[in-house]
Amino acid sequence: MEKRILVLGGTGMLGAPVARNLKQQGFQVRIMTRNKEKAQKLFDDSFEIVTGDVTDANDTEKALNGCYGVHINLQPSIELSVAENILNVASRLGLQRITYLSGATTFIKNPKIPLAKQKLKVEKLIKESGIPYTFFCPTGAMENILSMIRGNRANVIGKKPVYVHWFAAEDLGRMVAKSYTTEKAANKKLCIHGPEKLSSREALQRYCSEIHPEIKNLGSIPFWLAKIIGVMAKNESLKNDVPVMVHFAKKGEPGDPTEANNILGAPAITLDEWIKQRKAKLSTATA
Repeated sequence: MEKRILVLGGTGMLGAPVARNLKQQGFQVRIMTRNKEKAQKLFDDSFEIVTGDVTDANDTEKALNGCYGVHINLQPSIELSVAENILNVASRLGLQRITYLSGATTFIKNPKIPLAKQKLKVEKLIKESGIPYTFFCPTGAMENILSMIRGNRANVIGKKPVYVHWFAAEDLGRMVAKSYTTEKAANKKLCIHGPEKLSSREALQRYCSEIHPEIKNLGSIPFWLAKIIGVMAKNESLKNDVPVMVHFAKKGEPGDPTEANNILGAPAITLDEWIKQRKAKLSTATA
């Protein structure tokens, strides 16, 4: 019988490619979601979709039943409690593998960034469980470029350039899925860098020139203002991401992707290729 993997956060932009690549690798894939209708639009009938709340211990236990592994890709505010719920029942249910979307800033020695501290707590908890794990620590997802555009305006955050190796979610999904097929990936913390190191402004300019040519000028929002907007708008992603971007702007991008590339194959999708793919998808959707 094919091994079953539970994907938590499977309807998200970084979670959905993981689910699809696991299916391509021959695994049974179970997706736990509060919005079954959304999940059914994203995945065909070959995926098992269960309705539940990831923060509810009983729902999580039911979803884990019969699973070989679990992939955790959730909002930082709930990750720790969800990990605790999983590990409380893991041995009884026979869970044998955990993959977790951590963050690049967890490679920083004695990090002061709140997001890094939170993710390091989750990493520590999983390590202490004794269950084989793989932690994925990516930098900038190309899909995040979409959040920089609102209507006919496009803004980068910070006036000082933030340089990262941009990766495509599809490449990350492939790497996560492959980690379940090789023992070399077990008990590893892997840094994920895309093929090109670009500033946020350059990445946004390339995207707008192809997808939004009507946007001629890019704006910028100071870090301090973006942080305030995140707090006022209760935007958890923005609130968490600003300190990370400040660190990248000051200290550069942390981590070495060599081990990840050797074990799982380096991300190959360039920004221009990703933009081309997205342009084709948008053309098909409007045809």
